[in-house]
Amino acid sequence: MAQSLLRMICARPTKMMMVMLFATCASQQFSTASGSTAQAADAFSSFPFVVGCEYKGTFHAYYLSRVTPEGVATYVASEKIAGTITLDGHAKAVGGSTGGSCVGKTLAELRASGQAHDLK
Repeated sequence: MAQSLLRMICARPTKMMMVMLFATCASQQFSTASGSTAQAADAFSSFPFVVGCEYKGTFHAYYLSRVTPEGVATYVASEKIAGTITLDGHAKAVGGSTGGSCVGKTLAELRASGQAHDLK
Protein backbone atom coordinates (compact mmCIF):
# COMPACT_ATOMS: atom_id res chain seq x y z
CA MET A 1 0.00 0.00 0.00
CA ALA A 2 2.80 2.43 0.87
CA GLN A 3 4.52 1.81 -2.47
CA SER A 4 1.34 2.51 -4.45
CA LEU A 5 0.79 5.74 -2.50
CA LEU A 6 4.39 6.74 -3.16
CA ARG A 7 4.01 6.06 -6.90
CA MET A 8 0.83 8.15 -7.05
CA ILE A 9 2.46 11.07 -5.24
CA CYS A 10 5.65 10.95 -7.29
CA ALA A 11 3.69 10.75 -10.55
CA ARG A 12 1.48 13.79 -9.95
CA PRO A 13 1.16 14.94 -6.37
CA THR A 14 -2.13 16.65 -5.65
CA LYS A 15 -3.22 18.37 -2.49
CA MET A 16 -5.68 15.54 -1.70
CA MET A 17 -2.97 12.89 -2.11
CA MET A 18 -0.64 14.77 0.22
CA VAL A 19 -3.40 14.99 2.86
CA MET A 20 -4.10 11.24 2.52
CA LEU A 21 -0.39 10.42 2.92
CA PHE A 22 -0.11 12.65 5.99
CA ALA A 23 -3.22 11.08 7.54
CA THR A 24 -1.89 7.56 6.92
CA CYS A 25 1.49 8.36 8.50
CA ALA A 26 -0.10 10.09 11.50
CA SER A 27 -2.49 7.23 12.17
CA GLN A 28 0.41 4.75 12.11
CA GLN A 29 2.33 6.80 14.69
CA PHE A 30 -0.67 7.12 17.01
CA SER A 31 -1.50 3.42 16.84
CA THR A 32 2.08 2.55 17.83
CA ALA A 33 2.05 5.06 20.70
CA SER A 34 -1.22 3.77 22.13
CA GLY A 35 0.08 0.19 22.01
CA SER A 36 3.17 1.08 24.04
CA THR A 37 1.03 3.01 26.53
CA ALA A 38 -1.14 -0.07 27.05
CA GLN A 39 1.98 -2.19 27.61
CA ALA A 40 3.25 0.29 30.22
CA ALA A 41 -0.10 0.24 32.03
CA ASP A 42 -0.04 -3.57 32.12
CA ALA A 43 3.53 -3.59 33.47
CA PHE A 44 2.67 -1.15 36.26
CA SER A 45 -0.53 -3.00 37.21
CA SER A 46 1.49 -6.09 38.14
CA PHE A 47 3.30 -4.28 40.94
CA PRO A 48 2.10 -2.35 44.01
CA PHE A 49 2.26 1.43 43.66
CA VAL A 50 4.00 1.97 47.00
CA VAL A 51 5.84 -0.25 49.45
CA GLY A 52 6.37 0.81 53.06
CA CYS A 53 9.64 -0.26 54.69
CA GLU A 54 11.53 0.52 57.85
CA TYR A 55 15.16 1.46 57.25
CA LYS A 56 17.55 2.53 60.02
CA GLY A 57 14.69 3.26 62.42
CA THR A 58 12.71 5.39 59.95
CA PHE A 59 9.69 4.36 57.89
CA HIS A 60 9.94 5.14 54.19
CA ALA A 61 7.47 5.03 51.31
CA TYR A 62 9.10 3.49 48.24
CA TYR A 63 7.23 4.52 45.09
CA LEU A 64 7.15 2.50 41.89
CA SER A 65 9.45 4.32 39.50
CA ARG A 66 9.93 2.02 36.50
CA VAL A 67 9.51 -1.50 35.15
CA THR A 68 12.07 -2.83 32.67
CA PRO A 69 11.13 -5.04 29.71
CA GLU A 70 12.63 -7.92 31.70
CA GLY A 71 10.11 -7.32 34.51
CA VAL A 72 12.38 -5.71 37.11
CA ALA A 73 10.53 -3.03 39.08
CA THR A 74 12.49 -0.20 40.69
CA TYR A 75 11.16 1.57 43.77
CA VAL A 76 12.59 4.86 45.07
CA ALA A 77 12.26 6.79 48.31
CA SER A 78 13.64 10.00 49.74
CA GLU A 79 17.35 10.35 50.43
CA LYS A 80 18.10 8.58 47.12
CA ILE A 81 17.47 5.11 48.47
CA ALA A 82 16.00 2.51 46.17
CA GLY A 83 15.25 -1.15 45.69
CA THR A 84 14.26 -3.61 43.00
CA ILE A 85 11.97 -6.62 42.81
CA THR A 86 10.56 -8.97 40.18
CA LEU A 87 7.18 -10.70 40.12
CA ASP A 88 8.69 -13.97 41.31
CA GLY A 89 11.86 -12.72 43.04
CA HIS A 90 12.94 -11.13 46.28
CA ALA A 91 13.38 -7.44 47.07
CA LYS A 92 16.95 -6.16 46.84
CA ALA A 93 18.53 -2.90 47.96
CA VAL A 94 20.13 -0.80 45.22
CA GLY A 95 23.61 0.56 45.82
CA GLY A 96 24.43 -1.46 48.89
CA SER A 97 24.05 -4.78 50.61
CA THR A 98 22.26 -3.42 53.67
CA GLY A 99 18.56 -2.81 53.59
CA GLY A 100 15.47 -2.40 55.63
CA SER A 101 12.45 -4.50 56.45
CA CYS A 102 11.62 -5.19 52.78
CA VAL A 103 14.88 -6.73 51.63
CA GLY A 104 14.60 -10.43 50.90
CA LYS A 105 10.79 -10.49 50.80
CA THR A 106 8.68 -11.51 47.79
CA LEU A 107 5.73 -9.46 46.54
CA ALA A 108 3.40 -12.00 48.17
CA GLU A 109 5.17 -11.54 51.52
CA LEU A 110 5.08 -7.74 51.22
CA ARG A 111 1.35 -7.87 50.49
CA ALA A 112 0.69 -10.33 53.34
CA SER A 113 2.57 -8.14 55.82
CA GLY A 114 0.61 -5.03 54.73
CA GLN A 115 3.68 -3.30 53.35
CA ALA A 116 2.56 -3.28 49.69
CA HIS A 117 -0.19 -0.89 48.61
CA ASP A 118 -1.96 -0.91 45.23
CA LEU A 119 -3.82 1.95 43.55
CA LYS A 120 -7.56 1.45 43.60
